[in-house]
Amino acid sequence: MGILVNKDSKVIVQGMTGREGASHSRAMKEFGTQVVAGVTPGKGGLDFEGWPIYNSVAEAKEATGANVSIIFVPPAGAADAVLEAAHAAIPLIILITEGVPTVDMMKAVQEVKALDAQSREHGGEGVRLIGGNCPGLVTNGEAKVGIMPNKIYTQPGRIGLISRSGTLTYEAAKLLNDAGMGTSTTVGIGGDPVIGTTFADVLPMFEADDGTDAIVVIGEIGGADEEAAAEYIKGHMKKPVVAFISGRSAPAGKRMGHAGAIIMGNVGTPESKLAAFKDASVPVADTMPEIIDLVKAALHQ
Repeated sequence: MGILVNKDSKVIVQGMTGREGASHSRAMKEFGTQVVAGVTPGKGGLDFEGWPIYNSVAEAKEATGANVSIIFVPPAGAADAVLEAAHAAIPLIILITEGVPTVDMMKAVQEVKALDAQSREHGGEGVRLIGGNCPGLVTNGEAKVGIMPNKIYTQPGRIGLISRSGTLTYEAAKLLNDAGMGTSTTVGIGGDPVIGTTFADVLPMFEADDGTDAIVVIGEIGGADEEAAAEYIKGHMKKPVVAFISGRSAPAGKRMGHAGAIIMGNVGTPESKLAAFKDASVPVADTMPEIIDLVKAALHQ
């Protein structure tokens, strides 16, 4: 079953006519995703490789019934692209762009949350933002809305995967695939300091999903998302969770690649994350391949 996206998802691509948008639109279509249209202001009416292009998200949604938007817009305009989709009441918005100014993202995330609450208050589906600086998400055998390599996601399975890292998302999915387990849905939440959806937001979705038996969390040093996830797991999760924390061997003061990998005081350190997961009875793999062993142990395989 999986979460968030499936074979019925209808996807529009904001920035489809750009190089990255075009390339990944093709790859999503090849995966089997229903990519229904693109949005590029000023190019409305264009036929782009068989896809209609609209000037606005609202026009694209009205014409196609789209319920998902993926954004390939340069950093300076990315937050505005998110808000355009949110105000058009697109229920799921995936922001791939990295390097979006933090102040812009703070404002966008706050407004998206307000629109989500307003929508739900009036009986709507709500509005969810995933990212920025994320690889997107994929439900094996059904739909990919992101930039993950298609060839990795060939084994539909029952393991949910949530990750802050892009490349480690792919590695974990490949390991699960090669072990014959596969994944139900993979969600890359993004590595920036301000993101729309956190580990703790995704975990209850997997807990409620009949197609997911266990969850793998791929975290990083910096920030407090992993600690918040551990707190949620301890209080609410019944399904087994396995974790991996990248950057544990980084020297003190070392600058990491992700903007969100910032340690402040004792928060965000490898020690604080390991302690939080230990308190929540979540086993943490020392290496990526060890994730498979821990998942098998958790499922008594």
